This record gives sequence, C-alpha cells and structure tokens, in this order.
Amino acid sequence: MTKPSLIPPGTQVSLADYDPNYHGDYHSKGETKAELKRNVKQLQDLQEVLWAEGKHALLIVLQALDAGGKDGTIKHVMRGVNPQGCQVFSFRAPSAEELDHDYLWRCLRRMPERGRIGIFNRSYYEEVLVVRVHEDLLAKQKLPPSLVTKSIWEDRCEDIRNVERYLVRNGVVIRKFFLHVSKKEQKKRFLERIDDPDKNWKFSMADARERAYWDDYAKAYEQMIRTTATEHAPWYVVPADRKWFTRIVVAAAIIDALGCLDLEFPKLDAAKKEELSAARAVLTSE
Repeated sequence: MTKPSLIPPGTQVSLADYDPNYHGDYHSKGETKAELKRNVKQLQDLQEVLWAEGKHALLIVLQALDAGGKDGTIKHVMRGVNPQGCQVFSFRAPSAEELDHDYLWRCLRRMPERGRIGIFNRSYYEEVLVVRVHEDLLAKQKLPPSLVTKSIWEDRCEDIRNVERYLVRNGVVIRKFFLHVSKKEQKKRFLERIDDPDKNWKFSMADARERAYWDDYAKAYEQMIRTTATEHAPWYVVPADRKWFTRIVVAAAIIDALGCLDLEFPKLDAAKKEELSAARAVLTSE
C-alpha cells in the first residue's frame, strides 16, 4: 500500500512521475471503507500502547498545496485515537513573536511528548517552500545580511535533517507526507468551496492567486523532498486527487511506523504485583 509513495533517500524526485490520481487496485470510496475502518481500529490500539509505554513519540508532518486534503486526512485517519494522546498544530503565517526567533522555534516548541502523537498541519518545511517561492518573506525574518546567501535553502535543509536526526535519537518517530493534488483537482475543490455556502469560509482569494506559482512550488517540493528524505525520517508522496485513497495510504504508513517499535504495555515488577494483590484483598473485603 505505501511502497509506491515512499521516497528512497537520494531519489531525484520529479512530481511528474507521481500520478495524483493513482488509486492502486481500488476504484471507489466504497471499496476502501472497510479497510479504513480496520486501520482506524488498529491505530487506536497502537496509540493506547504508545501512551502506556511512554517511551516514544510520533510526529506526523502533513504538507500539501491548498485544498490538498490535510484537514480531511487528519479527521478521518485519527478519528479513533484518544484525544488525550494526540495533538494537532496548524502553522500559518508566523506572528511577530515567532519572527523574533529562529525559523524552527515555533515548531520545535510544539513537539509531541513521549507517549503522544503530534500532527503538524504544515510545518517547518514552509521555510523552504513558501519562503523560497516568495523570497520577500525572508526579509521579514530579520536575518543578518551575511547569512542570506545563495546556499540558504540547502543550508536550511541540512539544518532540518540534523534536527530530525536528533529527534529520532531521542525517541521521536517521524513520518512526513506530501499530499500530491493535481492542478485540475485543486481548481475543482476551490470552485466547490465558492459554490457551497457551508464551505465559503474555507476559501481565500490568496489561495487562487497562489496557483500562478504552481511550477515554482513543484520545483521547491521536489528539491525539498530530495534533500530531506532519509531512512529515519522518510517522505511519502501520496496521491491526493482521490481523498479516500489518500487516507488509507497515510493510515497504513502510520501503522507501519508504530508497528516497527515493538510497543508493549508496561510489565509490573514483583513489588507492584504484590501491591495489586493487597488492593484486591481490600476491595473484596468491603
């Protein structure tokens, strides 16, 4: 399920090689309902053990162009997870306070604690995507001019690789997903947001204007994925024209990641077992 989307480290990524409308052996949403339901239940069970064990954390990074399906993916894939063990953060334009810090600060302070799943709806990768496409945003970050060099984007990708390696070495499992939507499908979803009064709030004219930079974003994504896809923090380019297929791919990849941890509920030592026996005796004597 996940293999066609997984990007091996060092791959010369061209998004043209990845079909946004790919849907494997499935042909309709109905065919995936049962599988997604199983995935949700399996993820629910794994998250419970992750929480109880309290040794690892899982960071899920979701990146996409506007209307790529990030919100829906979170809603449908994580719907069975205990809210106490899951955190979702959306990163939009940085605030004045955030601009007074380094570009990773606002995301690093939101990293999940041990036992939790953290989801980044957009992330620190915006710093090598939207900031790269719109370089005027770089001036607002108040960097010393000597640090704004031709290699700044490569330097930032190197910094990100190092930070992710550090996190992994401290028990944070990282999985990164680019939801790959086509320009045609994005237009369709924008029109749906305009035509449906209940979806008007989702649409912004700025979203439509960004379509003029489609090729620039594609190039930025290709270079970002190529330089930051690693064994310990892999990227998945997930077809996103069919939301129902996107969701089962993302769910399967998350289950794979947690399944590789050999999670188990904490085992009690002799003293604790003796304490439980005493508690049972007290309760049964009431």
